Amino acid sequence: MHSGFPRYIAIEGPIGVGKTSLAELLAEPLNARLLLEEAYRNPFLEQFYDNRTRYAFQTQIFFLLSRFQQQKELLQPDLFQSGVVSDYLFSKDRIFACLNLDENELALYDRLYKLLDPQTARPDLVIYLQASSEVLWDRIRRRGMEFENGISLEYLERLIELYHQFFFRYEETPLLVVNTSEIDFVNDPEDLTQLVKKITSVKHGTQHYIPLGSR
Repeated sequence: MHSGFPRYIAIEGPIGVGKTSLAELLAEPLNARLLLEEAYRNPFLEQFYDNRTRYAFQTQIFFLLSRFQQQKELLQPDLFQSGVVSDYLFSKDRIFACLNLDENELALYDRLYKLLDPQTARPDLVIYLQASSEVLWDRIRRRGMEFENGISLEYLERLIELYHQFFFRYEETPLLVVNTSEIDFVNDPEDLTQLVKKITSVKHGTQHYIPLGSR
């Protein structure tokens, strides 16, 4: 693990913001284990985007249990020797639960979540990637996942708002909030270099990184 980097980094943000891309870009040079949520292995996901009301609970419970299984593996004693970079934060699961479940489903979900959450590892740093709904909409369309065609702009805007609310109150770990609307860390090495410098500077509390191009 490179000097100055947190041992366990979790990257978060709404659909299409670049979580997995950044996780992959950070993990390789750091020789860190890459932990990716298995979103596309969820057998209910395609049906969920066609009919959110009918398939929300099944979809959410599958995600919760799948992520918990991955988190249990993080507690192995030798895992953190080379560090971990993940494209999700376990506690964000409730963002989608609040968005998609009805009152009774959410109550049942919360009972299960409260049993599992204390058994998960806490990151040393969370990176919260932000972008406007228009930018996210464009990125989702360009990556061409057929089942994501069911995502409406209204759903995306509501999701962004819930992410804002969640991280506005977030205090569990150091947090870096990054505006990505005007940068391209995948294709522009300088954007990535500047972001990496910022990551190494975060030691505690919440910090915001607004690249020059976003001002």
